[in-house]
Amino acid sequence: MGFILAIFTALFFPGIILRVKSLASGRKGPGILQPWKNILVLLKKGSVISSTTSFVFRLAPSVYLATVICALLLLPFPGMNSSLGFEGDFVLFAYLLALGKFFFILGALDTGSSFEGMGANREALYSMLAEPAFFILFGTLALLTGHTSMHQIFDTFQFAGHNSFIIGFIAVYLLVQIAMIENSRMPVDDPKTHLELTMIHEVMILDHSGFDLALVHIGTTLKFATYGLLIANFLVPVDARQLIVNGEQLILNSGNGMVNNIGHGWIAVMQFGVYFIVQIVFAALIGLMESFRARKKLVRNPQFIVTLNSIALVAFILVLLITFKMI
Repeated sequence: MGFILAIFTALFFPGIILRVKSLASGRKGPGILQPWKNILVLLKKGSVISSTTSFVFRLAPSVYLATVICALLLLPFPGMNSSLGFEGDFVLFAYLLALGKFFFILGALDTGSSFEGMGANREALYSMLAEPAFFILFGTLALLTGHTSMHQIFDTFQFAGHNSFIIGFIAVYLLVQIAMIENSRMPVDDPKTHLELTMIHEVMILDHSGFDLALVHIGTTLKFATYGLLIANFLVPVDARQLIVNGEQLILNSGNGMVNNIGHGWIAVMQFGVYFIVQIVFAALIGLMESFRARKKLVRNPQFIVTLNSIALVAFILVLLITFKMI
């Protein structure tokens, strides 16, 4: 279910970002489906491939998209199991995305372009610096909940008390920032820039065209929806779900099965509604940040990313205090 909804979300996610940025600058802007119309045009075109490249360059877009899809299959939908979840699946999730990034970087280096090599170098550095924050965060959640499966972590974690709100806020903040870094968006990179000396992601796809370029854009869009699904798993109101379940139990005791089915329907409506609201707010937030936030200087980016690791460590220490495991 999460996989299907994430794909559906990806249909309007980039369009919402583009529309918010247009409205923030005083323009009407294109329709929400315009990015996918551009992708469909690219899918109909052939790819121009340099004779200096090898099979790695041709393989990179397909591997990039495939790893994003496989990582998406590991994510649960709030209240439901994932398609391929297991104990410690967040480790495989992170390294599937890393594998796609690895081939993407190899493809950029394979062109022999100094500009693409420069962008690949920055992409590798930023991903390496952001990776500890992700693992510290999920290690913290595993310690707090006692589970290592993402489905069990999200189902066990509840916003109940000041400490859980602090940890939940830190988790959502870190996931938003990691999503921006992994997708080369503000404040680390600017997708609108066309100056090779300051480009990161865009300079890495300069030699991709046609069908291959469409695969890269689809993978990037799905990766945004993937992180949105991670955030939605945190923000679904578990207590409200339990309240409805308790209400159903009272109805069952009274012998009214028809209303019980209605209760199950309301649970599903609430889950889907919160999921889409989170994704829309996430996309709108990206659009607003890219409209009113300047990109950081390149020399400041590593410091900013390393700061995320420190924030994740704060959550980890807080959980150690909560669980009385700090000596």
